[in-house]
This record gives sequence, structure tokens and C-alpha cells, in this order.
Amino acid sequence: MTTLIVPDLGAVTSLDDLYAALHRVHFSPGWHQPEPSLWPKPRQHFLPALWRWEEGKAALDAAGRLMSIEHAERRNLILYNPVAGNTYATTSTLVAAYQMLLPGEKARSHRHTPNALRVILEGEGAYSVVDGERLDLHPGDVVLTPNWCWHGHGSEAESPCYWLDGLDVPLVHALGPMFFEPYPAGFQEPEIVSSDSPLIFPWEKTQATLDRTVPDPDDYFGARMQLGNPALATMALYMQRLRCGTQTRPFQTTANCIYCVLQGTGTTYIDGEMFTWCRGDVIAVPAWRRQAHHAMADATLFCMTDEPVLRACGWLRTAG
Repeated sequence: MTTLIVPDLGAVTSLDDLYAALHRVHFSPGWHQPEPSLWPKPRQHFLPALWRWEEGKAALDAAGRLMSIEHAERRNLILYNPVAGNTYATTSTLVAAYQMLLPGEKARSHRHTPNALRVILEGEGAYSVVDGERLDLHPGDVVLTPNWCWHGHGSEAESPCYWLDGLDVPLVHALGPMFFEPYPAGFQEPEIVSSDSPLIFPWEKTQATLDRTVPDPDDYFGARMQLGNPALATMALYMQRLRCGTQTRPFQTTANCIYCVLQGTGTTYIDGEMFTWCRGDVIAVPAWRRQAHHAMADATLFCMTDEPVLRACGWLRTAG
């Protein structure tokens, strides 16, 4: 074993010698940093980005021909942010992925500490099993799998079924408490079938609520409702309806936002950059980016954000 020779820090006679001595014992002088550790406003490490559902669906269909679900924990496509060095996270705290099941397939059950959700995009006949409860999935539904709940997915459909997954995995990576466990029997068969579960937000009920929702008076969101309060400990979920021609006012938030288009066409402007979208597309708006939407047809957007984490820490700020 190598013995570390500790320098006599009190005897150094120059700053250069002090810096060299400090380095040997793993100290760093706070007054002599190449980069500041504090800055006046949030840095913009992650980029605004858009993923096309048309491309994602085609890629999933190819994966369905080429790869059995038996050889993958999930047949999914990670929507990773195109910032240098990143291959996983969609924003700094959230990740989104397109997923697909073929008729008759079962995606084996597991559980993990990250919170998760799925927004159903296409197909009838798929279901999730969450802690033994069967939840039938229909387009537009939002389904929750809170942290450490067993969950798996099956399909009794006659054609492929597709959805968008959302998880707080990057946040869990950053904080460290990652645990994962496969279900001992492979797939947890349902014990009960639920038609009214707090783990699912049906599309029909969401639309009925939006019908009664008055657009926000500040014109930032159109008609917007929250799913849950919040739906998950680390993620707030929203549905917002934008009537054709609506142009929302720009705003900024310290929360990271990921949008999925469930109806309509339009454009999102992020720090002046234009992203044109249609049904199934996904838009990432990283924290403290100026955002606004313009609906070219009646549109419904699903939004997931890390607001609950920022609010709990006193870090949630917005600016118009």
C-alpha cells in the first residue's frame, strides 16, 4: 500500500506551492476555481428538442419485426436530448420513451424506485397490471406506476399498441437511490380488474373536464387541468386544450417540461426557435427556456414536469 506523504501546509511560501499541496490532499481553494459554482440564473445545459411520432412508430414497427420482447425488458425508444455527451435523459430530470407491444405479448413485471407513467397513443386491447390490478388502456389514457409498484403490460389486441413512457430516472440517477427488482414469476397476472382506479386518468373523463375548464386569464396555457395533485411525488401532469388559432403568451419556468401532442397541429416556440408538431410528437422544453404555443387546429397537449420537486425545495419560479 502506498503511503501518502502529507505536506506541511503551514510551511508553504507561495500560492502556487499551496495549490499543489492542496491538490495532494484533495482540497480545492474556493477562491481559485476555473468555473464559478454559483451563477445569476439557470444555465441552459439541455436543448429544446422535438421527436416525430411518425419516425418513432416506424422504428418500433421495425423493432417488432427484428426483436422479440423476450429479449428486452421493454421494447422502447429513448428520446434522448441531443446535448453533447448525453445518450439517455430527455431533460435533466426526466426521460421519455416510445413503447410498443405486439398482439399477444407480455412485457414482464418489475418494480423500481423511479416514478413512471404512460400516455396511450394508439391501439385498443392492451392493459397494464399495477400491483395486481388490471388497467385496460385506451388512446389518450394516462396510467401511473408510482415508485416501487410492481407493473407489467400485456396485449389482447389484434394489432400493435403504442404509448409514451415518462419517468424521473435522471433525477434518481443524480440523487442516487436507484433500486430495481424483477418480478419473481416473470409476469404478474392480474388479481382484480378495475374500472375506477386512482392510477388511471381516462381520456373521456379528461375531455369532459376540459369542456368545463375556462382558459387561464393570463393566456399562458389555454384551458388546462392537472391530473392529480400532483399525480406523482416527483412529477406534475397536465392536459391543456388550445383552440384553433390560440397563441399563448411566452413564459419561463424553472421546471423541466415534456409535452406530448394528443390532438391537433401547431407550433411551439422555445427561446425563439420554432418546432412544428402534430399528433404523437414530443417536445422537450428544458428549465428556464422561454416557451409559447400556437395551435393551427384544435389541439390537446399532455405535459409532464418536475414541478413537485422544485416546489418542495423552494426552487419553483416562473416569469412571464
